[in-house]
Amino acid sequence: MIILDAHCDTLLKISYDKKDLYRNSCHLDVKRMVENGKSVQFFAAFIRPELSTHALLNAIQMIDNLFINVKLYNEYIDIAYSVSDIQKITDSGKVAAIISIEGGDALSKDLSVLRTFYRLGVRSLGLTWNFRNQIAEGVSDDSGTGLTSFGRSVIEEMNRIGMVIDLSHINKKGFWDVLELTKQPVIASHSNAQTLCVHKRNLDDWQLAALKDNGGVVGINFYPSFLREDSKATVNDVLLHIEYIAGLIGYEHVGFGSDFDGIEQTPKGLEGVECFPDLINRLYRLNYSEEQVKAITSGNFLRVLSKVIGQ
Repeated sequence: MIILDAHCDTLLKISYDKKDLYRNSCHLDVKRMVENGKSVQFFAAFIRPELSTHALLNAIQMIDNLFINVKLYNEYIDIAYSVSDIQKITDSGKVAAIISIEGGDALSKDLSVLRTFYRLGVRSLGLTWNFRNQIAEGVSDDSGTGLTSFGRSVIEEMNRIGMVIDLSHINKKGFWDVLELTKQPVIASHSNAQTLCVHKRNLDDWQLAALKDNGGVVGINFYPSFLREDSKATVNDVLLHIEYIAGLIGYEHVGFGSDFDGIEQTPKGLEGVECFPDLINRLYRLNYSEEQVKAITSGNFLRVLSKVIGQ
């Protein structure tokens, strides 16, 4: 069984704290992922808002740091550019790394930058973080405006070249604009159910239903404030969000999006990547079938990847 996590901020953590990707004190490292078994990790180059004027350089530096670590520890990790790469890498016992960017500020309002990022191996782009950029508005900077004209061209180009559109953090108008425009399934890599926890970062039932219609997937975020309004979350709250979304739109549209190393706190029982096997065992104890568990742990996101970035 493959464990796929659609979002972590570990690149930011190791880049600024000068830590090692193979073994560290962060929520996530390669050593623990290898010990978990077959693992696929989306590594996000997160564009910090205070560095948005240097967003392109910031993204390149983090991606470069990933390449440096992959070269150092190529016995344990490699970069995947396609679904067949994921299969080959995980079959060899290595972690398959998918490069993503969190924040379209990195594009510097230039589609040639988007295409160049694709050539570097970037296979997913979170259009916004919480604030407005040249593509759209984020949930914390929301005047009700949707995609800009540049944002529309970004969606069309991402569809054309084969890059996954990530709608976590975007405002509602932008969310609906993307779903109206895209020809490919999208993801919300690290978002939860607003019905269970009223937070602007979570998705309401209409958004979740639209993701189903689009063929997309939502990755459950482990941040306690997105799981419970009192923030006193445990691993059981992650299961509640999985169960709610699976019940509402089907188990085929939910997966994991931990947000490890981008969150200050974790739920009790999910302190790090080493806790994934226990989370999966809890799904079995809730009487999910083998087929359903495999879909939630990786199959659903792999379906989207297969459709968008290709075999």
